[in-house]
Amino acid sequence: MSDRVLLAISMAIGETMAPESPVLASWELGLRLRERREATGLTSTAAAKHARCTQGYVSDVERGKTKIAPEKLDALLAAYELADEEVAELRELRARANTRGWWQAYSGIFDQTVLRYIGCEHGAESVQTHETLLIPGLLQTEAYGRALFHGTPNYRLTEVDPRIEARLARQRRLFDEEPLHLTAVVNEGALRQQVGGPEVLKAQLRHLLEVAEERSGNVDIRVVPFAAGGYDGLGASTYHLLDFPGARLPSLLYLENLTIMEIAERPDLVRQYSYALREALDLALSSHDSLALIKRVETEL
Repeated sequence: MSDRVLLAISMAIGETMAPESPVLASWELGLRLRERREATGLTSTAAAKHARCTQGYVSDVERGKTKIAPEKLDALLAAYELADEEVAELRELRARANTRGWWQAYSGIFDQTVLRYIGCEHGAESVQTHETLLIPGLLQTEAYGRALFHGTPNYRLTEVDPRIEARLARQRRLFDEEPLHLTAVVNEGALRQQVGGPEVLKAQLRHLLEVAEERSGNVDIRVVPFAAGGYDGLGASTYHLLDFPGARLPSLLYLENLTIMEIAERPDLVRQYSYALREALDLALSSHDSLALIKRVETEL
């Protein structure tokens, strides 16, 4: 990656505390508008009539998937009879939602679900990740990431560099002044799967050790050893559980498999995967013993 690209990413991300994310601002705005609509007893169809738009538009705004026009927001605020203070807050949320996140530079290669996830991750307070056979993306080296893309028919060669750049940009949140807290639960198989060959894997494992040591306050790597046997999440696809600052936004679940990425907000799904992750953590080695195992595998290569 060129110095110019790294500089651009650094300037875009910045070093601010609790970084703003237009994705989270849009989501919070939608949630609060839905709460106020329901409190007034209006249906989404009735709200749409006040805003002179479709019911589908109102629903998409409430789900944080569509940016609302200022005149339509004002119409809804008037219909919901909000106090001046809350009106100001919601207008401010709309302004923040209409800023541009650094990840939008990659809209040509990522679909809207992936872009939304990156925006959520950027503004998250903590991420809990479960991987069975791969090192999590937030902890991957450039060489390891390139090896994953090598030879796959799912990506054009011209997409590899920007995809790697975006992945490395996401990792900067681990090193902010107010950093993202990451709990990465990986199966022992992820430490031994020789993605890119022995040298690439060796460098990747060394990177895990370095990050865990340097960022011990906000990065916790836990390994589920082969000796642990089976558990609910062992055969699951990659998943991430996100929590956010404050009490406005609920926990979020992001699921990944070979061809499908999905953001799930349903409380029952979030609870189910949270339980599966707690079970994996119960079976995992301690932080100290996990790093010892990583070191042992690294020296065997």
